[in-house]
Amino acid sequence: MAELRRLADAGSADAAAQLVELASERGDMDELRRLADRGDRDAVDQLVELAAERVDVAELRRLADGGNRDAADVLAELTEDTDDAE
Repeated sequence: MAELRRLADAGSADAAAQLVELASERGDMDELRRLADRGDRDAVDQLVELAAERVDVAELRRLADGGNRDAADVLAELTEDTDDAE
């Protein structure tokens, strides 16, 4: 993983894509967050998906507060589901 990270940091799109895939498979939110913070759109998408699966409201809120519309939508759905359950 360290070599993929090095290559991705050097600008290799293939390495970045592999890193996103591996991080997603492993559920590695820290790695996805690192890649997302560097502007990797696929990492952002996977981070939103993983946060939604885990019902990680804090992560979804962080992403939504950063302008991610998908995270805001998922957060709204989760909030709606919570309101409906009450």
